[in-house]
Amino acid sequence: MIVRQSKAGRLPEFRDCVSTCIERNCGRGDAVIPVHLRLLFWTCGSNCDHVCQHIITDQRVARDPPMLSPIVQYHGKWPFLRIMGVQEPCSVLFSLFNLLAHRRGMSQIKERIPTDYPLKIYYIWFGYVGMASWVFSMIFHTRDFNITEKFDYFAAGASVLYGLYYTPIRIFRLDKRKPPVKATLLRLWTLLCVLMYVAHVSYLTIWSWDYTYNMAANVTVGVVQNILWSFFSVKRYQKLKKPWAAWPGMIVAWIILAMSLELLDFAPVRGLLDAHSLWHLGTVGPTIWWYNFLIKDAQQETAGERLRA
Repeated sequence: MIVRQSKAGRLPEFRDCVSTCIERNCGRGDAVIPVHLRLLFWTCGSNCDHVCQHIITDQRVARDPPMLSPIVQYHGKWPFLRIMGVQEPCSVLFSLFNLLAHRRGMSQIKERIPTDYPLKIYYIWFGYVGMASWVFSMIFHTRDFNITEKFDYFAAGASVLYGLYYTPIRIFRLDKRKPPVKATLLRLWTLLCVLMYVAHVSYLTIWSWDYTYNMAANVTVGVVQNILWSFFSVKRYQKLKKPWAAWPGMIVAWIILAMSLELLDFAPVRGLLDAHSLWHLGTVGPTIWWYNFLIKDAQQETAGERLRA
């Protein structure tokens, strides 16, 4: 979410509701709320805030004559239905799907790509970084705190940047020892990517927690690798004339369509399904498909090497 403040959080009726709830229910501290909420670090005050979001939302939806935009954001977020203390259940569930897609794909990488294939280690690390990013996504969407938000953003940034990191290594085969200049280029490229990530995290941590910058940085990195893979896809298909060689271009198109959901930002359907959660759902299929491509590509490369041997 880019904007963290919202009109709804300043509504007098919302502030009055929260104040009244805290005054009436929080005299004995957090003991008044259920254990499963306390386990996810809900306090009496934060619980009052959540309950009042839905009270005010229900009142606005039921108003006659109807309001043009009855459902509004509170603290930069839509009023989601909470399930067992989880703030955004669908985003958590779809993040889990992505995590499992990476886990499955990494398992197939280990089983189906020969150990001596130089790029195998890069693909395995792609899986580890991807799984880490979705773990932090699940944590953040379970409970939105400042620290969980930071880890989610930093992990997502690492995942996107790692995608850019291994892309030219595969496309230009910087992993090969000959000519010797490739080894030098690989070291320089690795250092550059590490420095870019450190600079990115440092800027957000020390200088400014800037949502617009963070999104622009991730989109820019994503666009660059999408262009590279699209170019590679065309060249690879022209050379091999095999359908799977065109998969990267198709996957890029799918990702772009899924990413467009982020621009919609509509109120959650039945309090659960919003544009951001659908974006998470939309990345599951391409992830599975992408691992299948990496395996096909590696097997093709390995077979070619054996023929030339």
